[in-house]
Amino acid sequence: MPQINYLPTVEDAYGPLSDAQLDILRQQVLSEGGDIASIQSRFNYAWGLIKSHDPENQRLGVKLLTDIYKESPMRRRESLYYLTIGCYKLGEYSMAKRYADALYLHEPENSQAQAVKAMVEKKIQTESVKGIALLGVGIAALATAAGFVLRQRKR
Repeated sequence: MPQINYLPTVEDAYGPLSDAQLDILRQQVLSEGGDIASIQSRFNYAWGLIKSHDPENQRLGVKLLTDIYKESPMRRRESLYYLTIGCYKLGEYSMAKRYADALYLHEPENSQAQAVKAMVEKKIQTESVKGIALLGVGIAALATAAGFVLRQRKR
């Protein structure tokens, strides 16, 4: 089976399928036996779930893709890409980074792998800065409160 060099853009992950489209994908998986459905049917359904705005759907999509990753070496590349996006959308940035790094390690010249890796790293950096800022605000508030208490005791 030839390797396809195309992966959709990250922006594509934010365009959810309609409920009817998602239901068609789900029905296909169920008609094939659920857990024993074809890799392609489960993969399509997982991608549809990840595109959803519903975090529960996204979690199920990540679970299905994790299973596909383990079962099918032929689908690992795509699974890593979509797992990265799914974890990113769920706010699980450390897991998204692990998947993005694994994909990038195998395909450093792939522009989609580069883009998803950069996206995750930028988000982690932004979240780190926010965390440091919040920590600083917390420490300042604590110091202010401690100073106020000490002044009250001296009076």
